[in-house]
Amino acid sequence: MAATPRPATANVALLLVRLILATVFLYHGSQKLFGWFGGGGIAGTAGYFAYLHLPLPTLNAWLSALAEFLGGVFLLIGSGLRIALIPLIINMIVATLVTLPGGFNVMTHGCEYPLTLLVVLIALEITGPGVWTLGNLLMGDRPAVGGTLSPTATAR
Repeated sequence: MAATPRPATANVALLLVRLILATVFLYHGSQKLFGWFGGGGIAGTAGYFAYLHLPLPTLNAWLSALAEFLGGVFLLIGSGLRIALIPLIINMIVATLVTLPGGFNVMTHGCEYPLTLLVVLIALEITGPGVWTLGNLLMGDRPAVGGTLSPTATAR
């Protein structure tokens, strides 16, 4: 069944949301995975997770780092996004639960930031990535002037 075409502005909005989320998750994922941008790498992340009393801190550091970094890559390209968002959503559920004792305010180490990311990820899971994806570009599908693809392209 073909998807209902979206207005061009909705596809631009989805692209903008994906690009900023990709930046956020690539940044944080590379801090955890490689120690870039002042991050602690896997060892530092595992140490922080141990401090938070999370089980299996090294394994969870790897899972969190890979979910964030690879999730950022998939957000950037847009293709395969609905599957790739699942580990990111799980990651943000855990982050929200871990920060919940701090209340809502991010300044008191509350859940405001991970909860916001979680809700936006869930919204993207529901809406899909929009038509501006690398997969559509590589398949030669170009959005029409109205911002929609052909019926066969939107059915993918």
